[in-house]
Amino acid sequence: MGLNMSKKYKSIALGGLIAGLIVAAAVYFQNHTPAVLAPRGIIAAKERNLILVSTLLMLLVVIPVFIMTAVIAWKYNDKKTSTRYTPDWDHSPVLEFLWWAIPGVIILALAVITWNSSHDLDPFKPIVSNKPPITIQVVALQWKWLFIYPQQNIASLNIVQFPKQTPINFEVTADAPMNSFWIPQLGGQIYAMPGMSTQLHLMADSEGSYRGASANISGRGFASMNFIAKSTSADDFNNWVQLVKQTKNNLSLNAYDSLAKPTQNNPLAYYSSSQEGLYNRIVMKYMVPASQLPYINAHNAHGGGI
Repeated sequence: MGLNMSKKYKSIALGGLIAGLIVAAAVYFQNHTPAVLAPRGIIAAKERNLILVSTLLMLLVVIPVFIMTAVIAWKYNDKKTSTRYTPDWDHSPVLEFLWWAIPGVIILALAVITWNSSHDLDPFKPIVSNKPPITIQVVALQWKWLFIYPQQNIASLNIVQFPKQTPINFEVTADAPMNSFWIPQLGGQIYAMPGMSTQLHLMADSEGSYRGASANISGRGFASMNFIAKSTSADDFNNWVQLVKQTKNNLSLNAYDSLAKPTQNNPLAYYSSSQEGLYNRIVMKYMVPASQLPYINAHNAHGGGI
């Protein structure tokens, strides 16, 4: 009698613990929505929907498996004497069909979703819009982010600003160990690698300030390698550009070489102009001898590419 009561209390305690964890998780997520589930751009919204659909499809298999595990463990435990004993039963065509057909259909659905989303959310695919895009060049340094605006001839450190509802063409590289550029509320991450220029196309659908971060461990300053992504109106963006142009800092080659040295917790900084062809020079410095860089810069200045 005492043993049965002990088991009963243990079952109640376990059930209460599980229920408490579920309630705590529900309260936490109600007040702290993860950034990837609170999109502020069309790319992030599509990625959020992809996460939810994929998770729900997988739960169609996971939940029944857990339920069946609990039911079978309860029904066929060694203390149950009322369960029918069928030692010769070893096959059921209906059950075999169900537990192969249902996962097969789900896998097929996931395959179709993966194929479509891989093409639709290709980071190299430009965003179609009636507004002209803005190009922003991103350089991952140790442990900070440099943003170069080639069309506006300005630059900023640890802050990137752009107009809302305007396609942003990010060109991303690194002048440091491999990193990962990520604005969770606007879209997925893209790797930043020395000697390579990758692309990421994003667009914010409303004004706001969003957290940007490094999504790839890159040394002791990784935890503080954050930046601000700020979406504003077109007028506010143009005013911001004019204010930056009035700053005294100039991103010359000497200034960049000093900036590229490893530092942590760098404050926001602005540069009224940047060295012409600086981004291409950063990419090519890992691909060609230093003696050829002047030729590369002259080639880019006359319309050449990487």
